[in-house]
Formats: sequence, structure tokens, C-alpha cells
Amino acid sequence: MTYHRVCGAKRQNHLPYGSDFGHLHDMSKSSFLIQPNPDSPGLSQSVQGVNETGKSVTLPVVNEKPITLFLNRQEIVTSMTLGDWVPELAVGYFLNQNMLRRDDKITGIDVDDDLGVVIVRTSHETDFEAKMKRKIRTSGCAEGTAYGDMMERFDDIALDKNAQFKASWLIELSKAINTVPSLYLSAGAIHGCVLCQQNRPLVYMEDIGRHNAVDKIAGWMFLNQTTPHDKVFYTTGRLTTEMVIKTVQMQIPVLVSRSGFTAAAVDLAREAGLTLIGRAKGKRFIALSGIERIQFDSADGADFVETPSHQRAAQRDER
Repeated sequence: MTYHRVCGAKRQNHLPYGSDFGHLHDMSKSSFLIQPNPDSPGLSQSVQGVNETGKSVTLPVVNEKPITLFLNRQEIVTSMTLGDWVPELAVGYFLNQNMLRRDDKITGIDVDDDLGVVIVRTSHETDFEAKMKRKIRTSGCAEGTAYGDMMERFDDIALDKNAQFKASWLIELSKAINTVPSLYLSAGAIHGCVLCQQNRPLVYMEDIGRHNAVDKIAGWMFLNQTTPHDKVFYTTGRLTTEMVIKTVQMQIPVLVSRSGFTAAAVDLAREAGLTLIGRAKGKRFIALSGIERIQFDSADGADFVETPSHQRAAQRDER
């Protein structure tokens, strides 16, 4: 598979496509494979304003860019996004919309920064003209992808029933995720999603919409041939039907959020056998589905107390 950026700046550094991550449990648990860089050029800008007292303030504000996704010669959708990790975003979107199958072969990915276009090329062309109309995915939290397309194979996915989640892992995950520098903490108006293995966060992606952040991780997993069965998915956002569906699509058995649930999301999680953990703060959490996977080993252990900056960011996210 080839990757070609037509113009513009080089992509962020990352591990090469095709890497095998089955050995991750032997690596240091203190470092991410990929983590946010809030100072990365182009992701945010400083804007002058005033606060409630009339005093001048400078505020970091995230950028929002339209990216048009093509699958071979077919234009599929225009998405408002941060503009980083564009190949991963495109591949993850196509996977989660069932436009790409797990056994499809991607032969190339072309990105044109100036035009805001990414083209994913496969060995066999597919035609979605009858299925997809051109549409714009907005950055709004509630505006996601087409529900029917995502549900096509939902009932056929079997999550690993032998996967385990130790409650004590949540303390280490919360500490690592909530203390690493991020746009979520510095600028707000952003969502974060993290692919984890046991008590170690691996890949932390951010974007304006939850759906974009999830798609980036789904695409990264596909391009790097990462097995999902022993992974945990962490999100800063609410546990909605879209979050449950996409986690199941990725075949990850455990979904965690520091935020709350919707009733429909709980119903879907129970139907799929997904372990659904919400309101996760330090060692405290509520599980509403897949409880049989959880080992309750942290009742008397040390806790992690969130910093004031993260508490403020979380309060913004829960509104």
C-alpha cells in the first residue's frame, strides 16, 4: 500500500503501516505510541477577546477544516475536522460505514492539503452512488454518520467473551490520559478517543466531533493490522448509540467514558455483549453492560484525583 501527499506539510510522525502490535504488553506502560500535540502547527490559533470583567484575554481556539473523502473515484462525504491524521480518518470512516471490508486491500492513499481531499484506493473499485448521497458531516456532537449503514453487520459481530478488564487498570488509564497535554485541556471544543491495552493508553486521537476521533483510531488500527480483542476504547464524550456501534464495529470488547450514558446506547451494548463503563473518574465508575468481564480489584487501592483543568474540560464536555 502506498501513501502519497500531493502537496502541503508532511504528515505527523507515526509507526509504519503494517506493524504488529501483539507484543505491546512487554513495552513501557508510561508512554503513548501516539499522543496529542496541542502545539502542532495548524491545529489551533490564538484569538484575542475579553473576559467577564472586560479584561483582555488570549484564547487558543481549535481550527476546523473541510476534508472531502473519496473511495476510488467516488466522492463520498465532506467532513469538518481538525485536518490531522487524514488517511486514518478516511479509512476509519469507510470501515465504520461498511464501505470497506476487513479483508479489502488498500493499494494507495492520496492526500491533497490545498484542495482538502483524500482518496483511498482499493484493488477492486466499489460503487456507492445508489447508497450514498453527497452530504456534509458537521462538527456538532449529535451529527454523526448514517445509522442504517453502520447497523448493516452489527448483529453479526461477536465480541471476545474471554476478554477481561481489571478495575485497577482504570486508575492508571485515567492518570495517563488526563494528565497528558492535549487540545481537550488547552482549548476545549474538542473530543478525545484513546485506544488502550490493559492499563496502558496506546493511541490518543482528538477531533472536533467524536465520530471523527473514533474513525481516526479505527483507520489506524486497520492500517497497522492491530488486533482488537484485547483492547479497551476510552472516550471523553458521552456514551451514545454511535459510540457503541463504532466500538462494536472495531470489535473492541470494552468501552469506557468519564461521561454518562444514553438509554439507547445501553440497550445496544447489552445486545452486542459490549462492556460499557461510564462516569469513570479515578477508581470510581458505573458499568451497565458486560459486567462479567470486569474484575473488581481496586476497591481499597489508591485513587487518581483529576486536576482542576481537566475537571473544567470535562464539565464543558458534559454540557
